Amino acid sequence: MVLWVILLCTLVSLLLGGLYVLGVFRRQRPNEPPLDKGTIPWLGYLLEFRKDSSEFLKRMQRKHGDVFTVLIGGYYFTFVMDPFCFGAIVKESRSKLDFMTPATQLVVQVFGYKPIKATHNIVHASSMKHLMGDGLTVLIQATMESFRKLLRLNLSSGEKRVWQEENLFHYCYNIVFRAGYLALYGTEPPQGAGSKEKAEEQDRLHSNQLFQEFQKYDRLFPRLAFAMLPPKDKREAERLKRHFWNVLSVKKAWQKDNISGWISDQDQLLAENGVPQYMRDRFLFMLLWASQGNTGPTAFWLLLYLLKHPEALKAVRDEVDKVSRESGQEVKAGSPPVTITRDMLNQTPLLDSALEETLRLVAAPMLVRAVLEDTSLRTSSGTEFTLRRGDRVALFPHISVQMNPEIHEEPHKFKYDRFVNPDGTKKDFYRNGKKLKFVNMPWGAGVSTCPGRFFATAEMKLFVFLMLSHFDLELVSEEEEIPAIDISRWGFGTMQPVHDVRFRYRPRF
Repeated sequence: MVLWVILLCTLVSLLLGGLYVLGVFRRQRPNEPPLDKGTIPWLGYLLEFRKDSSEFLKRMQRKHGDVFTVLIGGYYFTFVMDPFCFGAIVKESRSKLDFMTPATQLVVQVFGYKPIKATHNIVHASSMKHLMGDGLTVLIQATMESFRKLLRLNLSSGEKRVWQEENLFHYCYNIVFRAGYLALYGTEPPQGAGSKEKAEEQDRLHSNQLFQEFQKYDRLFPRLAFAMLPPKDKREAERLKRHFWNVLSVKKAWQKDNISGWISDQDQLLAENGVPQYMRDRFLFMLLWASQGNTGPTAFWLLLYLLKHPEALKAVRDEVDKVSRESGQEVKAGSPPVTITRDMLNQTPLLDSALEETLRLVAAPMLVRAVLEDTSLRTSSGTEFTLRRGDRVALFPHISVQMNPEIHEEPHKFKYDRFVNPDGTKKDFYRNGKKLKFVNMPWGAGVSTCPGRFFATAEMKLFVFLMLSHFDLELVSEEEEIPAIDISRWGFGTMQPVHDVRFRYRPRF
């Protein structure tokens, strides 16, 4: 009898524990945001959120207001849609709202890298040194050389002006990815290849092969992050991980010439902190996706929007031509290819605005913090909510600010000069008469702001500057519509198109 009582109590305890894990007993406490658990225990709204995050959040906002808590895959997320609350959240101390916990889970899931305590500081310090300031100037020069190598600008002068046709998304993603990769991870040593020309040919071949595999992994990335890959795709993801761990291994990296300080310094610091080589191989794979996963797609959207808006294309091209002339490098028949410097990139307010406008339209990251202790949050209307310890708080700026008609007039339209005043200064934005600090957040905010944003911006601007300087560009079909975005990638940075578009290019002179 006693045995049956013990067994029954055990079963009841397990059942109650299981129900607790599934979220059955969760209730909204006083001062907490509206709670919506959905109808499926534990899963909650995971399937609907995964299907179309943007539409789901819009529906929840209409139903509950600007702050609400929903159950998604076993986690309770409090989404804050009030842009005037963003500052309080991103500035809150890490002892209350921590971005490292969800970030760590993600990098383990998709890259196989397990961060040590010092990882964040190592990345931050190295990025400050090499992706900003004088280090950025050196890296821009290396990236410029990579673009020259891949675009073969030194061969364009004097050639017949024959149109070449390509898929625009593939072309932009391919060239920008490979240029960034070669600038960061180094180039083939001429002595090993036999000559400089052969080394450059090997760089072109190897970087293109790497891009083909990277695209395969990139397509799986969203479902891998949500742990929703079917068995066949899961096996392919594991194969690709191992491929990149091998190709980008520390051992092979140190055989390259011109490896960037950003890569070499971080590897050295990780080694000094006792991180084994196999884990550093995985770290280098993570850095590749972090640095190159969004720049190529963004360059595609920027060129596409310019090609679809002739007045914008003319204005930006006139600007880059003017900057080239003022640097003593007018592009004309028989002239050498333009060498773009960091100073030249700092003289392009219209290009800056067009890029910012592109990011406003297509960049859709999700900013997530783990709530480590109960935290008070006051909205712009004066309502005070309590964020519960153990939950997560999330921002989705694409809806809250970037596509908000109260902030950006006609938000679905591309306006290349939206972010610049006539005198070239940056424009301010307001909501209900109050100036906003956060009006476009493609790089995140606060302590989790992308440390590579200045290099990424320079990389994209270099590419567009060179394309507009050296080539005539046009869409194959003038009636080509802007393609829809791939909604499966909401929350992971720059969106990608559901289909490619054809364009053609030829030397301008």
